[in-house]
Amino acid sequence: MTDHTSQPLEVLVLAGGLSHEREVSIRSGRRVAESLRAAGAAATLRDLDAGLLDYLDSARPDVVWPLLHGSTGEDGSVRDLLSLADVAFVGSDSAGARSTWFKPVAKSLMERAGARTPASVTLPQSLFRQVGATAVLERVLDRLPLPLVVKPASGGSALGVTVVTDPALLPQAMVHCFSYGETALIERAVHGTEVAVSVVDTGDGPRALPAVEIVTDGPYDYDARYNAGRTEYFAPARLAPAQLDAAHRIAVLAHEQLGLAQLSRTDLIVDADGTAWYLESNVAPGMTETSLFPQAVQAANLSMDALYHDLALAGARR
Repeated sequence: MTDHTSQPLEVLVLAGGLSHEREVSIRSGRRVAESLRAAGAAATLRDLDAGLLDYLDSARPDVVWPLLHGSTGEDGSVRDLLSLADVAFVGSDSAGARSTWFKPVAKSLMERAGARTPASVTLPQSLFRQVGATAVLERVLDRLPLPLVVKPASGGSALGVTVVTDPALLPQAMVHCFSYGETALIERAVHGTEVAVSVVDTGDGPRALPAVEIVTDGPYDYDARYNAGRTEYFAPARLAPAQLDAAHRIAVLAHEQLGLAQLSRTDLIVDADGTAWYLESNVAPGMTETSLFPQAVQAANLSMDALYHDLALAGARR
């Protein structure tokens, strides 16, 4: 590894890939690379392609920051590849990424750890073909009262997600979900304040950044997330201190229980009774101009450039 007392930290930022979230990943990668350079690091931005392994063998960066969104970027496979290449990287290892990527597993682990998470069922598309969609969906509606949230069991950026308030629209929601993944997570919708809590660990243990409250003119879907104007954010969230503490504790609990490292983001709903409901976590939070992680950093009055450099250095030293 480079002697960082005399030479800049060499960071390879991986962004792009071939998922539905490619453009978001590229935007995230550019912003992180810019911050790293501003902090004095030598940051290179690169796509995921056939030349990656040869590049790693020749360049030998001090650390790789995988900012790939979607399956290969967040399901553990790229992290396994980086381990095979014997290079250090920022963020969770493959085991933590896999546990987090498949939302039903993450929900089960968090429920066992004492967190509240909405009741749900997980159903693959193959089961519908074998048993019959009508029969399956009738049982779903018997078990889970409306409104429901239908979403891919793996995925990000709210792609394939539908809030169902009319039972007649459930089949359509399933079709939309299956266009983004083989398995659907059907979850009871919880009403309340939607918040995202980012967690960072630069070597002194995980700590929660201020919760960011999300207020939209409709569903917090892909367009609302990445196109300015549809969503209003409040950082810190406009919650009572006890509710904020509860949300922060759950985010740190998720970071620890799911085996995450350096950085993560956990999404929650705080209902009218003040109960914080765990929804899901993310090992590669978006870093675009409208993303939640940078907003949390700003709300904590931290230097974005310095924090990103510290995260990269923690990954290099791991």
